[in-house]
Amino acid sequence: MSGDTEHSNPNTPPVDRLSYLWGRVNEHKIVQWTVAYIAVAYALQQGLVLMGGAFDWPDGVLRASMLLLILGLPVVITLAWYHGERASRNFSAAELTIISLLLVIGAAVFYAFVQPQEDIAADQAPPAQQTGVEKARAAATSQTGAISVAVLPFENLSGDPEQEFFSAGMTEEITSALTKIPDLRVVARTSAFQFKDQKRDIQAIAQTLRATHFVEGSVRKAGARLRITAQLINAENGVSIWSETYDREYTDVFAIQEDIATAIAGAFRMPLGLRSGERLVNNRTDDLKAYEDYLRVRVIGALARTMPNARAILEEAVARAPGFAPAWASLADLYRSESNVSRRQNSSVEEMRRTTQAWLSKAEMAARKAIELDSRNSSGHAELGAVLSRRGMWAAAEDLYRRALELDPDNPEALHVSSATLATVGRLKESLRIRENLRGLEPFVPIYNSLTANVMLLNGQVAASIATLEPLPPDYNNRNVTLARAYAAEGQYAKAADTLLLVRTIFPRESVADAVGFLRSAPTKVTAPQELPDLAAELNFVYSHVGALERVMEYPERVVKIGNMSSGVYMLWDPLYAPLRKTERFKTLMRDAGLVDYWRERGWPDLCRPVGADDFVCD
Repeated sequence: MSGDTEHSNPNTPPVDRLSYLWGRVNEHKIVQWTVAYIAVAYALQQGLVLMGGAFDWPDGVLRASMLLLILGLPVVITLAWYHGERASRNFSAAELTIISLLLVIGAAVFYAFVQPQEDIAADQAPPAQQTGVEKARAAATSQTGAISVAVLPFENLSGDPEQEFFSAGMTEEITSALTKIPDLRVVARTSAFQFKDQKRDIQAIAQTLRATHFVEGSVRKAGARLRITAQLINAENGVSIWSETYDREYTDVFAIQEDIATAIAGAFRMPLGLRSGERLVNNRTDDLKAYEDYLRVRVIGALARTMPNARAILEEAVARAPGFAPAWASLADLYRSESNVSRRQNSSVEEMRRTTQAWLSKAEMAARKAIELDSRNSSGHAELGAVLSRRGMWAAAEDLYRRALELDPDNPEALHVSSATLATVGRLKESLRIRENLRGLEPFVPIYNSLTANVMLLNGQVAASIATLEPLPPDYNNRNVTLARAYAAEGQYAKAADTLLLVRTIFPRESVADAVGFLRSAPTKVTAPQELPDLAAELNFVYSHVGALERVMEYPERVVKIGNMSSGVYMLWDPLYAPLRKTERFKTLMRDAGLVDYWRERGWPDLCRPVGADDFVCD
């Protein structure tokens, strides 16, 4: 009581009162209890942060734990006041001080060595100067898709050029695994191969591919052993965020791909979004020979259809591994490409129809098999949609494309075939929007850029079409046909003729020669349009420049008869063909192609509108 009386005495000097107060605080071990609690609370919160990242806990859990720990501090101080003195009978002041210091040091060690390194760098940097994952993650909260990853070609360290396909295949497989992560935008799945064997300026490549981060690495395959090194790089500063080396048996190849993709998702703290029992690499096969054959087809020449014996290789692969869904989806793509027989002039319509339908039936079977084996296979849905669109089943195709893009919103092939179908059915502006998105994802794939330029032409953007086509390889046939169309649309007939002379293989040589001759005489009109020789397939654009516009209709009418609707119908939306769209012949073709029924069900195209109950007009 005497101590309390002295403390309440107003005549007590301030220094004595402070000394007395400090003595009481020290006597009850308030400081030691407070420091110890803060150290333990900090260590506990850091543990909760790591647990939350590992198990994808919602942010509310961490906020609640932080609030509870803060509220616990006054409780601990109160307990210290009533029990600290009693506790001091068992521990000396020196002992309590040492224990407190050890807890603080332990928390600091925990912070330094357990917390992810990218978080340390971000925490130490001022907000305006933060880089790496933290900055990208912050951007992602304000802009959808701000974090974008490109997988650069893995280096082949096997010492065997024949194994080049395997390192390239690992590049594509890891890319495919990353696309399963819901919040991660994967760009340049094929275009990244443009930078193989080049000296890499990371920042320049990032700007070209619109990537904020890169994955790169190397592959060494020696007999039954496989060594894969991978690292995640911040494109802004070239700093490695994560790296790992996997030295395992070759049979562990799928597990390595899974581990790499999972580690990258962990570096970004992104949830994997997997259902129970599902994996990022869930399309596996025990037949590694079939798997290698699949990789060969997928990566040689970047696109499967450029490999001469690709179809035979894949047919053998699915025979060996009938449960391997990705191989079936790729085989569907090859079968579908074989159905393009409408460019042949030496076959009857009936013969072409039989051949076309046979290949489309095979393509449909393979695509349905891929979906049956893996209902979440985006490419299988896209391929089936492409097959059904060629058969004029437009609404069903549209639904399949929608499903494919739900499963993988940035699937370039799904974007490619869906936008091609949109152009065919006359939804030109929507098609062009998808093409521009695809260019952002895949800036260097010739077939994608060629069709983008084609859709630009349909939207009246002739100069943009030419600018897109001119940089493409001059030996690429689709580039040359579309570029000749664009030059002719601008009245540059000599350049159009010279460009057509570059076309090889896809058209009969005599038909190319006829088209070149007509272009050199344009814009002079012929006196007898029906006496002009037949121009093969897409070469029919030449008719419109020599006064034979009606003959442009012949090719799309033929492809509708042979049951390959999307092969030539799209051309009729060209601005040059506006007079054709006002004819009964055009209306009949649209009805035969099933497009009018589709428009009535799903909405009218950009240039057409209904008139009355049964008619329509187009601009």
